[in-house]
Amino acid sequence: MAPAPTRPLDGRVAVITGGTRGIGRGIALRLARDGAHCVLTYRRSAELAAQVVEEIEREGVKGLALPLELGQPSHVPPVFERVGEAFGRVDIFVANAAATSFRPMLEQKADNVRRTFAISVDSFIAAIQAVMPLMRGRAGRIVAVSGIDSFQAMPGHGLLGGAKAAVESLVRSLALELGPEGITVNGVNPGMISTDSSRLYIERGLGRDYEATMAALAARTPVRRSGTVEDVADCVAWIVSDGAGFLTGQTILLDGGLTMVSPLARLASPLAGGEGGA
Repeated sequence: MAPAPTRPLDGRVAVITGGTRGIGRGIALRLARDGAHCVLTYRRSAELAAQVVEEIEREGVKGLALPLELGQPSHVPPVFERVGEAFGRVDIFVANAAATSFRPMLEQKADNVRRTFAISVDSFIAAIQAVMPLMRGRAGRIVAVSGIDSFQAMPGHGLLGGAKAAVESLVRSLALELGPEGITVNGVNPGMISTDSSRLYIERGLGRDYEATMAALAARTPVRRSGTVEDVADCVAWIVSDGAGFLTGQTILLDGGLTMVSPLARLASPLAGGEGGA
């Protein structure tokens, strides 16, 4: 009998923050399909986390969900201690979770400024420091999920955009520091991805029809479609693979080419027959 085919991440251990919903869940399921045992952190729903663990374990790997309040960076090290007790190692760390209050900068309160940066920046640094004893000596992979608000002004996104821009800067610094350890550090910057979060922002934040807005954006995107959670998960899966060992310090812009299009080119919309549009 021929041996069972191996998967590219067989036996490796991945930790994904915010891994029970949206992009985080998609990344966890993709890494599980590639053979990685997956640890998810979550903030609210233990029931939802248990459901995602069940999905992960259907792939023949181990799953573990741990509660974590990233707004309190001091809570991060104990979670990695639990991971060490359960698996003894970490090969992949994906910093995905983020949160903020989407309001104009002049209306932001000091506690929300602190909380936004605590989740995206302070806890990211705390996680890197906590994961190193479990990752050192391996060809480790660290990936930070960013967003286009890090370099494009978006209504209500100023604070989170600032935090994400800081994370992208940290990606470069950490890549320089950890490269000699054999560890790569990269980011993924998704464009407009079809998720519950994007629907919430478009409908409540902008007061626009979600389907019509996504269709208009797709029409202005060179690949003529919206991005999916699977697109992001596929990109992360490559970054953490053996084939990406020479990639480090980079944040990959995954937006179907939308943001490379000039303002003048965006005036022509296929939905409007090439005559421009909203």
